[in-house]
Amino acid sequence: MSILSITFHTVENKMDEWDIYLENDLHQMVDNLLDVQQYILSEVQSNMISEGKNTNLFLVFDDDEMRTQFMESEMLNLEERINRRFGDQVLIFATFLDPKKKRF
Repeated sequence: MSILSITFHTVENKMDEWDIYLENDLHQMVDNLLDVQQYILSEVQSNMISEGKNTNLFLVFDDDEMRTQFMESEMLNLEERINRRFGDQVLIFATFLDPKKKRF
C-alpha cells in the first residue's frame, strides 16, 4: 500500500467557485483514475486555518511504483487544469505517506 495526500488551499474569495469545481470536475476526475485503489475527498476542518479553506484528496495505491507513475503523469495534468482555472488562488501540496504500521 502506498498513499498520497494532496491538499488544495483555496483563498477566501475563490471558495464558492472552488466548491463548484470540487463537486463537478475534481470529483469526476478522481473517480475516473484507474490506478487509484481507494480515495477520500474531504474538506479539512482546522482551527489553524483563518483565511480560505483546505480540501484534501487522500489516494491509496497498490504500491510505490503506481504512486510515482501518478505523480509523473496524472498529478501534472491535475495541477495544470487547476492552475489554468484558478492560477495562484489555489495552492497544491502533495505529501507522500509511507505507512509504518496500519489497520486500514
